[in-house]
Amino acid sequence: MSQAQRSRSHDPGLARARTSLAWTRTALAFAGIGAVILRRDLTAGLVVLALSVLVWSVGRLAGGTGPVRGRPVRLLVITVAVTGVSLVALGLAMFGPQTAWIRP
Repeated sequence: MSQAQRSRSHDPGLARARTSLAWTRTALAFAGIGAVILRRDLTAGLVVLALSVLVWSVGRLAGGTGPVRGRPVRLLVITVAVTGVSLVALGLAMFGPQTAWIRP
């Protein structure tokens, strides 16, 4: 095995594992928040639950091992997905159901 092959397969800080766990943790947080919102508003809760599936699948894509040539495409998909989730969350926060603590 050459030095280049060993350096690609060796992950000293377990960065891929930590990244995968972080995305999974974020998806679980989205699912938990979606379940709480679901009790108050069905539509917004279902949207957040659907976003948790999107976050989990993007995390699986981010942690994947593949050719270096495919990385820019993966990063673009991740960037678009994160921006989309952020815009949906902003839209729900601004135009979703008003809660008692937001009203004057």
